[in-house]
Amino acid sequence: MMAKAAGLTVPEVVKTSWLPLIIVVMTQIQASFAVNALTVSMAGITQDLNTAATSVGIAITAGTFSMAAFILLGAKVGARFGTRKVFQIAIAIHALAMAGVAFSLNPAMLFIAQASSGAVIALVAPALTVFIATNYHGEQQGKAIGLLAAAIPAAGVLALLIAGTFATTIGWRWSFVLMIALGAVNFLLSFRLKVIPPQRDLKIDWTGASIAAGSIILLSFGFSGLAGWGVVRATDQAPFSILGVSPAPILIILGLIGGQVFFSWVRRRQTEKKHRIFDLRVLATGSELAVVACMSIMLFVGTAANFLIPLYMQVVQGLTGIETSFSIIPYTISIFVASTFVAFLYTRFPPRTIGRMGFVAVAAALTLLAFSIRGEWGQFFVVLGLILLGLGQGAIVALVFNTLLSAAPAELAGDVGAFRGLVHNLSGSVGIAVASAFAVGTLSSMLLAGGQDHPDVSADLINNINFNQANFLTNDQLKDVLADRAQGAELDAAVAINEDARLRALQISMLGLAALSLLAIVPAGRMPGKRAGDLPDQLEPDDPDTINDTIDELADSGRHSPESK
Repeated sequence: MMAKAAGLTVPEVVKTSWLPLIIVVMTQIQASFAVNALTVSMAGITQDLNTAATSVGIAITAGTFSMAAFILLGAKVGARFGTRKVFQIAIAIHALAMAGVAFSLNPAMLFIAQASSGAVIALVAPALTVFIATNYHGEQQGKAIGLLAAAIPAAGVLALLIAGTFATTIGWRWSFVLMIALGAVNFLLSFRLKVIPPQRDLKIDWTGASIAAGSIILLSFGFSGLAGWGVVRATDQAPFSILGVSPAPILIILGLIGGQVFFSWVRRRQTEKKHRIFDLRVLATGSELAVVACMSIMLFVGTAANFLIPLYMQVVQGLTGIETSFSIIPYTISIFVASTFVAFLYTRFPPRTIGRMGFVAVAAALTLLAFSIRGEWGQFFVVLGLILLGLGQGAIVALVFNTLLSAAPAELAGDVGAFRGLVHNLSGSVGIAVASAFAVGTLSSMLLAGGQDHPDVSADLINNINFNQANFLTNDQLKDVLADRAQGAELDAAVAINEDARLRALQISMLGLAALSLLAIVPAGRMPGKRAGDLPDQLEPDDPDTINDTIDELADSGRHSPESK
């Protein structure tokens, strides 16, 4: 039996083994596990490595920034040198990076290992959709893509459960030892995947890729250094300073300049009709720029909140890793539910209306969280706020990605997917870095004010503390820091001031994120009044004819609506 679509004759789809999909899902779990595991292992890492909780945030941003730096290059490298071969090398390196995390002796080692894992995930992520595209067709391909999408939140839930349990029982390092074993299994199973011939004639815009990667690396170090090196004035922790100015803002400015150079380079290549690392037609209109702005703001806000909430639970409330995991799981599930079912709203409401509703829900959730977090109560309302936050976040992220895809020509689906990955990781990383710096800065100001106003705190103690290097510490950690400086009533007063200051700093940070969410209503109002049509498939082939043929093939399987035909 033959099927016809767009003048083409397509052979009957033959079902194939689900083994490639199992490998793809297991690899997605391996790639997504680390960030969630680091989040719920925060308390154990800070004690084991004798570092502040925000150092864990720096490690997380190292991985996501690295992925953002190389995501535009990842699909091209796989296509040029062979998808399976590049995939296998990347999986092996990722397992080694997980070993680096598991056996980290200090924050620097943790940072390097996590950055390495993010860089190779940029090679892994495009390969997963390529494997699905080459192994499955028709209805089976649709199911495979859906299961791959479900693997991301599923990996988050598994990470929260496993890492939370390990962090509370045998130790946080065992979560990453488990990822080493999973990496070895995935590497061995990968030999069962089809060999996809490399595209020897494919030209890679190495200059554009280098400019993009360099700019993002500068932004990475700049934003990651805001909390430790200083927002304006350099602290003692800064590696260098220029006229007393922190290197963090300098690196951020250089990174932004590099971004301008990148877009100028790509624009020139596009005018000259030469090969390029990214196609600017993805951002051709003001409506598409508004979609990107909404995506950036939502990922900034959502990732920042997802870092601050475990910080509150473990440092302020003193919850264990497993208790934190169970508190965060509803948030992860609600993101999955919203991103899956938001499509049912497309026929009733235009994207701009859904976007506005979503940002209002996110602002309401963050406001609820700000007024619910307490040292001794409020856990129910915290979870309720997280569920509402997850529903709003999941709906907006799925909406803006789908809207951007539906507005772009089918042959640009790969560019849209790569750009989405870049924005996702860059915005999330900046969100954690900026939220950490803001929260720490607020904490420092409140500690200083509280110490000056408290009658039991001496001027000598205040003068001997560098409040510019303040950080979120548990009561026991603070007592260890002040062991040689304060005793008795003065130590008790310092602990009480710290408890109040760290709680209020987190509350103010949440309200700041809520205000940013409300401001996002403005770009949301510039999103399209209606969707352009059904979505092109999220595949990464470099040949436009391959993309078009695949879309025609999927049209036969009933995945596209009559309007799109």
